[in-house]
Amino acid sequence: MKVLYFAWLRTRTGCAEETLEPPAEIATVGALVEWLRARGPGHAEAFKEMRVVRAAVNQSFVGLDHPVRAGDEVAFFPPMTGG
Repeated sequence: MKVLYFAWLRTRTGCAEETLEPPAEIATVGALVEWLRARGPGHAEAFKEMRVVRAAVNQSFVGLDHPVRAGDEVAFFPPMTGG
């Protein structure tokens, strides 16, 4: 699974992307977030306020209950504004 971080999420996690193999029981975006939080203080800080974090799986916006599986691309980013 490829996980991408954008904007301040990138800064807090210390990386723009990671290739990860979460445990088999990680079946949703929400479960993935909980697992990522446990990876260290940067990840915990990045996902501290999920109400201001958006997710996409394979380039489609999704909710925390959306399924994830090996081979997916999961991206996390703050809400965007137009201009």
